[in-house]
Amino acid sequence: MSTIYKMLLAGLFSLSMLTAVAQGPQQAPAAAAVAGATAAHGPHHAQSHQGCMMHGAVPAVDFQSVKICYAPQMGAFVAVDSVECSVHLVKMVGDRLDTVGSFQTDNIYKRHDLKNILRPVSVSVMGRYIVVLASAVNDSSYVAFLDENMDSVVARRSFCSPMYAMHFEHGQLFVVGRNAYGYDINVLSLRGGFDNFANGEALTHHYRVFKQSEKIKQSDPVGIGLTAVAVAVVFLALVCIALILQGSGKLMSGMGDKKKDDKKAKGGAAINAAAEAAGKEGEVYAAIAAAIHLYNDELHDDEDTVITIQKVEREWTPWNAKYYNMNHYFNSKR
Repeated sequence: MSTIYKMLLAGLFSLSMLTAVAQGPQQAPAAAAVAGATAAHGPHHAQSHQGCMMHGAVPAVDFQSVKICYAPQMGAFVAVDSVECSVHLVKMVGDRLDTVGSFQTDNIYKRHDLKNILRPVSVSVMGRYIVVLASAVNDSSYVAFLDENMDSVVARRSFCSPMYAMHFEHGQLFVVGRNAYGYDINVLSLRGGFDNFANGEALTHHYRVFKQSEKIKQSDPVGIGLTAVAVAVVFLALVCIALILQGSGKLMSGMGDKKKDDKKAKGGAAINAAAEAAGKEGEVYAAIAAAIHLYNDELHDDEDTVITIQKVEREWTPWNAKYYNMNHYFNSKR
């Protein structure tokens, strides 16, 4: 078995060397993600490579969906109600808070396509305007500017992918969402007014997050490394199974030999005890047999060896007549 183990270890070592050579230097995940970032533009999207998000002096900004915010200019709260698919404007009326305005992002009456309902996900306030971000689960989204009473929509901009957060910075609105391949960042300019916001050009960045299979394909396009790893795993599994079977076999054989030895020891002791008992009891049995033989001889009578035979003559009777026992055919022939 030692020769087999040496051969297996040599094969595993050679496979590991082949894997290391085949994989080679790999790109860092962050570098791969940055390299895969592309900029795309559609009917209302213009391609650009400048923006405040690219400046290194701008501090880090966390894109988070805001469910409720306070507007100091209005003295009111703006709250999201995702169940009723609406946004409420709440003010202090007298000594209690009351809803003074409401905006419904989508009609939910008798709707069964729940994934396509545009529900409010984030709210914000810009001056005297209320900004609402509504998005479906897997379909589309939009950003709407409402007046301070939520009576009318001042401007609206739709997107072809779901969004979940927004942020204002240097006269621009950043809307962040996620698609099937990664992330989308939409940059909308607010400097040209609401008309430019609704119908003007915008920049959309598509950041693709590579899957693990794609990363493996980039580092090992031929598949040599993956094959070597798979073969190495199979060899390791076989070695483990062989060791387990060998150990279990030795353990079971040892337990069987131990049981046989115990059984032999118990059987030998029983045979010895039986032999000793038989040796002691044999004399007793012989004495009993001799006593019984002598007793039977004393009880037997002494008889002579003369045999007497007597002839007995019987008188004739119809009962012992031979012809009565014959067939009637013979009786009629007499």
